[in-house]
Amino acid sequence: MDIEFTYMKNLSKILPSASTTAMLALVLATGVSVTAVPAAADPPAWVATWGASPQPVWGAGFLFPSNVPSELHDQTVRQVARVSLGGQRLRIVLSNAYGGQPLAVGKATVARPRSDGAVAADSLRTVTFGGREEATILPGASLVSDPVALPIPALAQVAVSLYLPKATPVGTFHWDGRQTGWIVPGDQTTAPAFETAEGCARSTTTRLLLAGIQVEAEHAVRAVVVIGDSITDGAAASPDKDSRWPDFLAARLAPHGVAVVNAGISGARLLSDGMGVNALARLDRDVLAQPGVRSLVVMLGINDIAWPGTALAPERPRPTLQALTAGYRQLAEQARSRGLRVIGATLTPFEGALPGTPLDDYYHPDKDALRQRVNDWIRHGGAFDAVIDLDAALRDPVHPARIDAHFDSGDHLHPGDQGNRAMAEAVDLDVLLPGLGASRDNTTPNTSQER
Repeated sequence: MDIEFTYMKNLSKILPSASTTAMLALVLATGVSVTAVPAAADPPAWVATWGASPQPVWGAGFLFPSNVPSELHDQTVRQVARVSLGGQRLRIVLSNAYGGQPLAVGKATVARPRSDGAVAADSLRTVTFGGREEATILPGASLVSDPVALPIPALAQVAVSLYLPKATPVGTFHWDGRQTGWIVPGDQTTAPAFETAEGCARSTTTRLLLAGIQVEAEHAVRAVVVIGDSITDGAAASPDKDSRWPDFLAARLAPHGVAVVNAGISGARLLSDGMGVNALARLDRDVLAQPGVRSLVVMLGINDIAWPGTALAPERPRPTLQALTAGYRQLAEQARSRGLRVIGATLTPFEGALPGTPLDDYYHPDKDALRQRVNDWIRHGGAFDAVIDLDAALRDPVHPARIDAHFDSGDHLHPGDQGNRAMAEAVDLDVLLPGLGASRDNTTPNTSQER
């Protein structure tokens, strides 16, 4: 007689150690035939496709202005983000990581953006959280939305609008978003274009609440996270152009079905808190918790070396090579213990950095000597699964302590758009995720090293 495939499942419960072959023999011996039911396809997988690492808002006495209001109340915040991979559905991630009280979200929408804060009306979708439009983000917590049916292609932009009905102290943000957003009065989450009196809309390049976007893929996909400082965050990249070096890397990886998440924070350090917490303190949230992450690129350390003795850390001693290498090893081991491939990136040249600013003492020959020792250790110390030599990609061949003029933004520390492109093109994609089979650009020298 014929029975459903559930017979085999029940049989496996009776004989849990039996192999498929043994069960087949039993079926043949008893004369029972089985109608096989095709195995279910792998369920869709969620992958992180964009990120903005949360930071605590600093006080008015800090060297740099925070550029955010101290409080939001009965206002809508609209922000634009470019994803790396696309999908048929998306989720947004909101953060109250450094807030001291619950944060109320009155309504949220996503849409395809147009210019000057406008969005395509036919693309507006309401975002829910546990089936409800209203939500609360607890202090120190994040909040992931329900899936939203809004198909978006790879490397496309998404506009996220959030209405905050109650008095909301701003304690968590991402300082250097390099993307214009808007703060307008009232609930305008569903407005295709803002309706407001002249002077009532405020633009901002900081990220407020929005910490991540995830997309649903039809099959298991992978993500690469880059944890870094202002060079990764894109401090000198052209605003609204998506020209940070992880953006260019995302464009190279998208055809291979690999997402890129930028976990850079301007002013970030490996060993110490500053304009964000130290790397190990944010590793779980910014890297390990990202769905689909398979590889981590580490590009941190220049602020650890250069901040001491400046207005940012006037009394702090410079870290030793041993302290820095211990930090790198710990970061790599914790990520590797969770199954991630860990790639180290060398620290780029910075002679003459930040001239004419309160940080014009950021560079010193002794600091550069330590940078070169750190780079030598990154290249040859064996702590990483592979190395990307971004120092070699950006340095002036005649004066290697400086960034090549073609790649320099002008401040001698941060690469400009062309420098960011050169960094991304210097990456051998197979070093990030072996087996991608990506062909190298023959015009670009490869500065990646496999361990």
